[in-house]
Amino acid sequence: MSHQPPDNYSFVPDEGETSHQSPPPNVVPPQWVAVQAPSRRPWVTYTLLGVTLFVFGLQLLSKFLFHGMDFPAALMLKDNAAILQGELWRLITPAFLHSTTSILHIGFNMYALYILGPGLERHFGHGRFLALYLLSGFSGNVISFIFSPEYSLGSSTAIFGLIGAQGVFLYRHRELFGRSAQRALVNIISVAVINLIIGLSPGIDNWGHVGGLIGGTLFSWFGGPLLHVEGVFPTLRLSDQREGASVFTAGVMVALLFAALVALRFYLGGRLP
Repeated sequence: MSHQPPDNYSFVPDEGETSHQSPPPNVVPPQWVAVQAPSRRPWVTYTLLGVTLFVFGLQLLSKFLFHGMDFPAALMLKDNAAILQGELWRLITPAFLHSTTSILHIGFNMYALYILGPGLERHFGHGRFLALYLLSGFSGNVISFIFSPEYSLGSSTAIFGLIGAQGVFLYRHRELFGRSAQRALVNIISVAVINLIIGLSPGIDNWGHVGGLIGGTLFSWFGGPLLHVEGVFPTLRLSDQREGASVFTAGVMVALLFAALVALRFYLGGRLP
């Protein structure tokens, strides 16, 4: 008999945290019970992984066939001048590009997506997780467009959005999941802070990281899951109480917020980087 629960089970206290002190006489101590969590195959995560790796393959093939010319990057990376000329797709497509000069760039980002994606997708659902990823990539590139004159590319904008969403999810459900969630929340905050500090190094678009973190956090706060325990013991399950209309509204509002920043950047024109 395995000591590890299935992936779609979470452990929650039925009456609060377990105490290390002896309970008073005739008082039943709080117990931890298994609660069935949503069970979904993370096919959106794996699709995003596949698409990003496919684009990376096209980048390598282009450089091989055209004497070092990376045509996918030339057509899709964040280029402020091109965006100001109307190539607005460059505010989202950089999230599917990576530098071909270092395998660590795509390797780190795809590892982070593989680690964070399945758990978030299980609780967010396929459509909401995809919206989270795309909105985070968009918001990161918008902030980079406003504050950085440099070319940029990479899925780290979206990855930082996943980090923000994970932090919001753990914070909202810290009582539901107990001390393990509190420890994980500390870890996720540490990861975000450390990577933002690393992002201060030359050649890293830290504005994109900040924007992705803000976008993912906002969407998760206003449109992320609100889990509650339902059912009668021993058949308990986690149910999301967030209504679909509020998820849609959150997504639209985040998109409009960053679209308004793009419009402001167009209005200011050359007065920003």
